[in-house]
Amino acid sequence: MKQTVMDVLMYLFDSHVDDEADVDTNADSVRIGLLEAGFEERQVTRALEWLDGLASLRENAPAHELAAHVSLRVFNAEEMEKLDADCRGFLLYLEQAQVLSPPEREMVMDRVMALQFDEVELHQLKWIVLMVLLNLPGRESSVAWMEDLVMDDMQAVLH
Repeated sequence: MKQTVMDVLMYLFDSHVDDEADVDTNADSVRIGLLEAGFEERQVTRALEWLDGLASLRENAPAHELAAHVSLRVFNAEEMEKLDADCRGFLLYLEQAQVLSPPEREMVMDRVMALQFDEVELHQLKWIVLMVLLNLPGRESSVAWMEDLVMDDMQAVLH
């Protein structure tokens, strides 16, 4: 079975989201757990690097202030290749619904572009948004909203 970084990240989310343990302080045990779960070393390494990149973005994230930011996002050619019109529209929707602020949207874009995929699908983008929001303080209502959206998508796939 072909595994991707997203598979590893989604597994981590599913298995650690309710844990009180901080993934950053238990990186070795997380790595071992992922390898024991059957993930390939290469994908585990990439997923942990992706999470390290997310953690560094969190350190530099501005306070969440939707009203203070007004922006227009123009996607470059590389971003347009990676995100189709549905994905770009979804990001715009999240911003208009005040689930994401412009700086948070840029954090999502940074993590999207950090994935070594030719194309990111909408369900993958939803997971990325959720993971970014989970790493930001004070975003509990947006996290809950995105969790519902992601879990609804998973339910639709299962039924």
